[in-house]
Amino acid sequence: MAVLHNRVSQAELKILLYQETTPRKTISFYQYFSIADTNQFRDELYEALNTLKVFGRIYIAAEGINAQVSVPENNFTAFKNYLYNIAPLNGIRLNVAVDDDGKSFWVLKIKVRQKIVADGITDPGFSMAKKGKYVDALQMNKLLQNEDTIVIDMRNHYEYEVGHFENAIEIPSDTFREQLPMAVNMMQDKKEKNIIMYCTGGIRCEKASAYMLHNGFNNVFHLEGGIINYARQAKENNIDSKFIGKNFVFDDRLGERITSDIIAHCHQCGEPADTHKNCKNEACHLLFIQCAVCTENYDGCCSAECKTVYNLPIEQQKELRKGIEKGTMVFNKSKHRLRPRLDENNGIGGL
Repeated sequence: MAVLHNRVSQAELKILLYQETTPRKTISFYQYFSIADTNQFRDELYEALNTLKVFGRIYIAAEGINAQVSVPENNFTAFKNYLYNIAPLNGIRLNVAVDDDGKSFWVLKIKVRQKIVADGITDPGFSMAKKGKYVDALQMNKLLQNEDTIVIDMRNHYEYEVGHFENAIEIPSDTFREQLPMAVNMMQDKKEKNIIMYCTGGIRCEKASAYMLHNGFNNVFHLEGGIINYARQAKENNIDSKFIGKNFVFDDRLGERITSDIIAHCHQCGEPADTHKNCKNEACHLLFIQCAVCTENYDGCCSAECKTVYNLPIEQQKELRKGIEKGTMVFNKSKHRLRPRLDENNGIGGL
């Protein structure tokens, strides 16, 4: 019987990854399509990708697939051919990371979920069959020159903070299910404007564009392949990038640089910085922005208190963590509070 789950420790897998000599590509893709038997589809996918030494996170639901993976370069053709042999995935766009060290993932996880992107939509009349028009990088830049164009960022605050399109509107919530009705309400008096939705890899803005059309908006667009595809097209075609800063991604890199602009600030000292870190105190694990100076001063921790804990003997740290429910928290400067990092938005880097 084929092995359909990982049986090696995370620590050992990460060590093995860094011992690899074969280059890897970080790739993201998604597709909305009907899957009748999600568990069977999941198991077949796991067996095939595990054989190709693919790492990453993939979510399967009755509405489709959402994935970000790391693929050995010498297996990329076989990986692509396998996907394209699945009829609904034939010709699917594969977003290749623009700033990648090949060390984004070290284990393959494929999970079955209710939806590939949690949207909170309960209206039985909603359908993904009618969605906004795709725009590529050149079309995006042209539309941005039109004063009747509104650009809406469908990502979380901590993603928007380090990079976004010029004049993009932030929907002030860190859950996609809250952002959808908020976007509709915020744009009620702008139904005849050109509205462009964008996100990291396309999955959120594609659903958001369908939701806007469902709610009576007329000229709705969404950026094909999201920021990742836009950055690649801009680079390949020597197009001026209207996205400034860094693109946050949900893998070990925590970001890929699109332009040299640093538009965010260190959450500790306020100096220009856009490097996300997870606090090294395992009882905290806060996601926050930290400059190089503060990284040294605080040993990669978010506070003096966490630094003190981090420098205690490991066994003592474990004792202090007992009974504490650990969850990844996000520093949300705009709201002056910490919020749980909800991977329900896409749960995956770059989509």
